[in-house]
Formats: sequence, C-alpha cells, structure tokens
Amino acid sequence: MALVHAFEYDGNYFALDVETGSVHLLDKPAYDALAALERLEADGGDLSAALAADDPVMAELRELRDEGLLFSLPDEDVTTPVSVVKAMCLHLAHDCNLRCAYCFAKGGAFAGRRELMSESVAHAAIDWLVKASGARRNLEVDFFGGEPLMNFEVLKSTVKYARSLEAAHSKRFRFTLTTNAYEVTDEMRAYIEENMHNVVVSIDGRPHVHDAVRKAADGGGSYERIRRNAQALLLNRKGEYYVRGTFTARNLDFAEDVLHIADMGFAGVSIEPVVTTGANAIKEEHLPAIFAEYDRLAKEYAKRRREGRGFTFFHFMVDLNAGPCKLKRIRGCGAGAEYVAITPAGDIFPCHQFVGRPEYRMGHVNKDGLDKELADLFFSCNIDNMDSCKKCWAKYHCSGGCAAANVNINGDILKPYEIGCAMQKKRLEIAIGLAATEQMEEEA
Repeated sequence: MALVHAFEYDGNYFALDVETGSVHLLDKPAYDALAALERLEADGGDLSAALAADDPVMAELRELRDEGLLFSLPDEDVTTPVSVVKAMCLHLAHDCNLRCAYCFAKGGAFAGRRELMSESVAHAAIDWLVKASGARRNLEVDFFGGEPLMNFEVLKSTVKYARSLEAAHSKRFRFTLTTNAYEVTDEMRAYIEENMHNVVVSIDGRPHVHDAVRKAADGGGSYERIRRNAQALLLNRKGEYYVRGTFTARNLDFAEDVLHIADMGFAGVSIEPVVTTGANAIKEEHLPAIFAEYDRLAKEYAKRRREGRGFTFFHFMVDLNAGPCKLKRIRGCGAGAEYVAITPAGDIFPCHQFVGRPEYRMGHVNKDGLDKELADLFFSCNIDNMDSCKKCWAKYHCSGGCAAANVNINGDILKPYEIGCAMQKKRLEIAIGLAATEQMEEEA
C-alpha cells in the first residue's frame, strides 16, 4: 500500500511520502488533491484510477510517483531474526529522594522494597551485557533509578569495571545518567562531566507546576534546589544533555514550561505527556487544547531560532535528509530485544517501565540468555505486527509507540496507545514543517 500524508503548517502545504520519507512543498490545488487521495486510500478506494484522471494537478502527481518520490510502495521485509542486547538501563537505586505524584516507579521503589544495587550485581550486569551483545562493539549503559546518585560509589565502580573490559572484549561503553539533580555535590559534577556521554535531568517547568507534582520526600517543594543544581551541572557542560519534564492534565499550558526551562539557559529541552490514570491523566478531551499548545510553542520556537537564541525541543527535531535506518524505524527502542533493564536484585526486565511486574521478568544477570517466550514477544513488537500501524502515515517515526504505554493503557504491547498516537502525529507534522521551512529559508 502506498501511503502519502498531506498537511498544512504555518501557511505552507506539505506532503510526506511515507515509505521514502520525501517531503514535498505543495501549492493549494495539489494539497487539496493529495488530501482527497489520502482520504480515498484510507477508505479503500481505487488510488490508481483517481491518479489517472485527465487533470494538470494529477499529471504532476503522477510524475512524482513515476520518479519514485510519491506513492512509494513498501520495501520487502527488512526485519531480521537476529537480535542482540546492546543497551542496558541499570537501576542503581530502587529508592528516591523525591515523591513525584505521577511516578510510574511508585516513589522509586517500583512497588517493592527500597534498596540500592550492590557492586557485585552491577559488575555482573556488565559481564552479562558483554556476553549478550555478541560481536556488537558499541554498548550503552544508562544509570537509572529511583535516583541513581544515591548510589554514587557503585556508579563510579561500575564505570571503572566496564572500562577495564573494553580492550579485552573489543567493546566501547557509552554511559548516560538520568537524575533528578536533587543531591549533586562538586565531586559528582566533576565526575559526571568527565564520564557521562549524556545527562538527563528532570524538571517539570515553572516553579508552581514543578512543586505541585515533584515533591521532596519530606513533602516540600524541590524546584529551587533542583534548579540550582541543574544549572551548575549542565550550563557549562561540554557533553550532551537534556532537561526532561512531564506535563499532565494540570498544566495543559505546557508551552510556558518549555519556554521557562529554555529561559533558564538550558539548550536541550524535552517535555513529555504523562502516561497514567487518575487526576493527572491526559484524556481525549484534552487533545484540542494540547494541539493548540504545540502550535503556540512551535511559533515561539521558530521565532527564537530565527533570532539566534534558539534551543532544541526534542519532539520538534526531525532529519529530512537522513535519520535512523529502516529497521530502527520499524522496531523503535528495541525494549526486551536490544535493550533491557536490570534491578538491584539482578533481575532482567524489558525496560525500566516494566520493572516491578513479575510477569515480565526475563531473566537474571547470573544466568545466560532471556526467557524465550518473553523475548519472542518483544521481538515481535514492531509495526509489521501492529494492524493499526500498517496504514498509519507516522509509523516510521513512532515505531508503534511505547510498549509499556501500550500495556498500561490497552493491556497489549501490540495495541498502540491512541492518545499518544494522536499527540505524536501532531508533533511530527510540526517537526517536518519546521525543518522544511528552515531548509527553504537557508536555501533562499
């Protein structure tokens, strides 16, 4: 099936050829024609017959089709039966110094007891990854929690141990730290700068928004302390970083939170919609307000970039000229296949968001291999096996969404979270429109 998506952004009309990723700038007649063809195809109509019409616009569209730039057909199956683990989320702490209202980890303990990972388990996890990765050279380890800096000595020991294995096993480790920055000392800052390839710090935005949901263990607000520590940690950082926040139903004006974080001096920002139930949950009725907020943010985002004071917003970034390979686009993050999470007890789960759910325990670091039934299930988690994704124009950019969100909302890793899909499509239209507009301005 040939998929094309026509959309409008900031007064311009675009078409995305789904299979090739080609983006075309359209005039209004061509946009109207493509939008009609998109609806026809979605309804199961005869696309070829409609394209054959004796009409100048259709003639131009046929020409693009014949050049392989529009209405492209899918490639033959590019999935592979071989998969090796190349990335690990190492839960150094099932404990936290915050008590966030929407925390999927239930205050950092993941519905279990509060504990820190021992050095022996951390080293065994590295050994397991070295073996499980086969001939894969580049490996990634994300230090996670809870709050991983509560176990800083084991973090340092683990980095040292992993580095000691690189030459003998032809491996190269890259480390990431995900932290709330509530407790960051001068020693930690220096170590993080030298040893962490990427750092992710959690801030939800404006003080009243942040403090309403990201409270300290004693019930007080955490914003001011985290702000100071995060700025000291990141503003002069030479390596990669993101400040990552979460918006909920309580702050649907989240564009203000994105801009607040940018105005604090941070160059990399990501604000994610919460996936939860209850009072904080994003509901279908919130989508019009959320879409309007993304539009408002996009206008200010583009304005600041033109003025030379721009920042990077994760969800507005797309590479029109390159990007991930087709296999990566089909399979997404690779949870449970190329990526796993390790608990302080050494248990292996498909990713950090499945930790604490015993039915998804895949193995242990002291035992080779993974549970075959679960491994096969997560290997199958790709858009080729998701019926609702096969006809979706955004499929190669969302890869079926988050498996954990799919399970949490729909009870099935192969059934995408619909509200998440809708937000992803909105962000993707903006991202493509922004990138195409910037490229046209550079070429003008």
